[in-house]
Amino acid sequence: MRREYIHSCHSWQNGPPRYDCAFVNTNPGLEGMRSLDVVRILAFFSFSSQSTRYPCAVVQWFDRVGDEPDADTGMWIVRPAFTTHRRPSIAVIHVDTIYRAAHLIPFIKPHHSYDVFTTFYINKFIDHHAFSLLSDSY
Repeated sequence: MRREYIHSCHSWQNGPPRYDCAFVNTNPGLEGMRSLDVVRILAFFSFSSQSTRYPCAVVQWFDRVGDEPDADTGMWIVRPAFTTHRRPSIAVIHVDTIYRAAHLIPFIKPHHSYDVFTTFYINKFIDHHAFSLLSDSY
């Protein structure tokens, strides 16, 4: 079985913060990217209720740009989602809905922060699993 580490920390190795992105299962009845949404993991936590432990994540949602991958690159495009009051769309999800890590490429020129750019390509070329997952989407 394959194992991935998804990071969410305010200081990565005594440097800037690291808040990884991930795919979340939101519509299991569909296939590929149409069954998934992209989030940025802001924090992990858990709580217990009636002797049951619930592992959760605080996430910032991304919206898909269009209903198909980009015609030139074959990659899906996403941008951060906002509420009607122009605040980032934040939610708490169960960690079992996290499918795998997602690698986003800034839409304009390269930079080191997801905060600077408004639109991103979802990199299907990062590994074999991402390629097969996202190539079956269209």
